[in-house]
Amino acid sequence: MILENGTIRTLDPALPVARALAIAGDEIAGGVGVHERALASPERVGLGGRCVVPGFNDAHVHFPTWAVARSEVRLEDTGSLDEALGRVRDALGSVRPGGWLRGRGWRGADWGEEPTRDDLDAVTGDVPAALLARDSHSLWLNSAGLARANGDLEVAGGVVERDAAGDPTGVLREEAAWRFRDEHVEITDDEYVAAMREGLRTAAARGVTAVHDKDGWVGAQRFFQQLHDERTLTLRVWQSLPGGLLPELEGLGLRSRVGDDWFRLGYLKMFMDGTLGSQTARLLDGSGVEITSREELAETVRRGARAGWPVAVHAIGDRANREALDAFEETRDEWAPRGLRPRIEHAQLLDPADLPRFAALGVAASVQFSHAAADRELAERFWAGRLDGAYAFRSLVDSGAVVANGSDAPIEELDPLAGLRAGVLRTLDERPPWRGEQAVTVEQALVATCVTPAWLAGDERRRGKLLPGYLADLVVLDRDPLEDLAGAQVVATMAGGRWVHNPPPWG
Repeated sequence: MILENGTIRTLDPALPVARALAIAGDEIAGGVGVHERALASPERVGLGGRCVVPGFNDAHVHFPTWAVARSEVRLEDTGSLDEALGRVRDALGSVRPGGWLRGRGWRGADWGEEPTRDDLDAVTGDVPAALLARDSHSLWLNSAGLARANGDLEVAGGVVERDAAGDPTGVLREEAAWRFRDEHVEITDDEYVAAMREGLRTAAARGVTAVHDKDGWVGAQRFFQQLHDERTLTLRVWQSLPGGLLPELEGLGLRSRVGDDWFRLGYLKMFMDGTLGSQTARLLDGSGVEITSREELAETVRRGARAGWPVAVHAIGDRANREALDAFEETRDEWAPRGLRPRIEHAQLLDPADLPRFAALGVAASVQFSHAAADRELAERFWAGRLDGAYAFRSLVDSGAVVANGSDAPIEELDPLAGLRAGVLRTLDERPPWRGEQAVTVEQALVATCVTPAWLAGDERRRGKLLPGYLADLVVLDRDPLEDLAGAQVVATMAGGRWVHNPPPWG
């Protein structure tokens, strides 16, 4: 197959634009002339002036959770507690007998008040309800839901909100929320896989050809493996596993990169702190929730390196990021010689003194451009006076740090073009850019969304660029994003030389 008569952005600095692209099997061929000689009559696809870029690689997504969440009660854009309760009431009829009413997306800071179980009880009655916050670090339960735990709510690294009488208000945070959800809010494997089949179609329509999945804790590896066995995977998966599984992995002798081009076990995921929205991010002023200490992280990084596993650690607040960097610095003589590529997820608030340390240590910043647009009001409210290091994407790039971009779906939508616009425009609505000096260029945003995630997965010689010998993962856009990013739309998507969304011809 030969793609021609358009603009082909290779993302290779040595040859940024190609006049045509030849594809043989699942790879990009050595050149148009070579490919034409190899095939008697190659298929020619006229681009009609459209633009081709490498496939989008979401460096931070909770794919199974996002897929399931698309059919749950969504509360992201509710302006008040009453509006949220109205949506819950409307959804009650869809709950199967004995099942949970599930939802997500609320943020008490948007309403000016935190929700309680009594609020939910008034509309749900005895139907158990569990609603994740927008940041997935808080869980809002009604009384019927809380009763499932028989009072067993406390856990290290968790917060159980209580009223003046000492009774649970219905809001659990951090480890308390996650443990409750894992133990009591049942979602079957069949539900996950069915939702993921639909999610794959949506992802392909948005140009996603690879993901770094963070849902190892829900058994995502089982679901992806089933889809892979069915030969229905249309994107490549670099799968996380919980850091707590390291002893089992050591015992089995399993190492990172076990798998194939479509599905691989990739890295260990840890958490340093909470989030901005739940006000559990760990700050240098002493506030926030510590989930993993610097010493514990260093020990996991050290043991992980010896067992062949890189570590990705969630860090939001400036203290959490500093201590994560300290842990990676302390253990650098273990992971660096082994060629491992550690990363900090989010890196949302950095003390300016810590900004240069990412590049100096060789620790990647796995950020989400869309968070800057979505969190601007909360950041100004809760982090006033320390915004110099907030969502500092351009500063990280300029410092020489390796920067990858993801969506963090379902917290934000799985939509790479929206993420690119957020990084370049620093807004996704009619408001002016927020901290516009931290905007990245279109080229930098594309590198963070296509090239760097492939590098983090150790696939930089096979993915992320449109070069001979690379896998034929690409997106056809209706226009050149370097000329009009705001208006660009996905026309078609190819993964492994196969059209997975809207094959040609195009009108």
